[in-house]
Amino acid sequence: MARIALVERREQVAPEHRAVWDRIDASRGQVAGPFAVLLWSPEVADRTAALGAYIRFASRLDPRDRELAILAVARALDCAYEWAAHVREARRVGVREEAIAAVRERRAAAGLTPEEAAIVEYARQLLDRHRVEGALFEALRARLGPERLVELTATIGYYAMIACTLNAFEVTPPADAEALPP
Repeated sequence: MARIALVERREQVAPEHRAVWDRIDASRGQVAGPFAVLLWSPEVADRTAALGAYIRFASRLDPRDRELAILAVARALDCAYEWAAHVREARRVGVREEAIAAVRERRAAAGLTPEEAAIVEYARQLLDRHRVEGALFEALRARLGPERLVELTATIGYYAMIACTLNAFEVTPPADAEALPP
C-alpha cells in the first residue's frame, strides 16, 4: 500500500487542476503509478507528464533502446512498479528476452549484442558511478549521434526520477505484474 492516498479519480483533483488530469489521461490512457502520486502537486505532475510524453511517444531514440534503458533504470533502483510497467512494453517493441534477463538478473553484458550492452552499461554507469567512461560515451555518440545520445541520457534521468517517486511513496505494481527479484 502506498504511503499516501493515491489520486485515482478525477474528482480528487481540485477543479482548477483537472485539465492536468485530463492531459495525463489523454496521453497515457489512464492516470496511475507515479502520476497518482505526482498529482498531489499538479504543476509537478503536468511538467513531468509533458517530458515523459516526449520521451515515450516522440523521442527519436529507437524504442528498443529506450525500453532497455528504462529497464536498466528500474533494475538499478529496484523499482518494481517501473519494471512491471515497462517489461511488457520492452517485449512489445522487440527487446530480446536475453537482454531483459541480463538486466533483471544484474548479469554482465556477456550475451548481449554490442548495442544492447552499450545501452545497459551506460545506464548502469550513470546510476552507479554518476559518470560514464570515455570509451563507452564515444561508442554511443558514434552510434546514436548527439541528439539521440542526449535523449538516451534524458530518458535515464527521467525514469530515475520516476523510480525515486515510486520507491519513496512505496507504490506497488498490480498483483499480477511480473515481479522484479530482490
